[in-house]
Amino acid sequence: QVHLVESGGGLVQAGDSLRLSCTASGRAFSSYAVGWFRQAPGKEREFVAAMSGFSGGLIYFEESVKGRFTISRGNAANVVWLQMNSLKPEDTAVYYCAAALTIASVKSAAIDYWGQGTQVTVSS
Repeated sequence: QVHLVESGGGLVQAGDSLRLSCTASGRAFSSYAVGWFRQAPGKEREFVAAMSGFSGGLIYFEESVKGRFTISRGNAANVVWLQMNSLKPEDTAVYYCAAALTIASVKSAAIDYWGQGTQVTVSS
């Protein structure tokens, strides 16, 4: 069993940066692929970024965040980060941390564990 808790959301202005953290509890978390999703008001939850388990050698991003967002993990600390730079108003959403056994599962939203979400609001 894995429990995920996000933090780091908030209200920022366009062009600012935020770093979201996802702290995990549970055994063998480093073996899980991890990802971030977001859900804007009135829209479906969408994929943002994913990283493979262990060394995190595979990384994928949704097209609109490429070059602005980075994903990383600290396996010793059971933490996953999403660094968000050059934020835009359209990045406003609740951001969710997710974990699954494979990165393919994360990308297809076949998630084993979800966090509760953290609100990110970007004003223009």
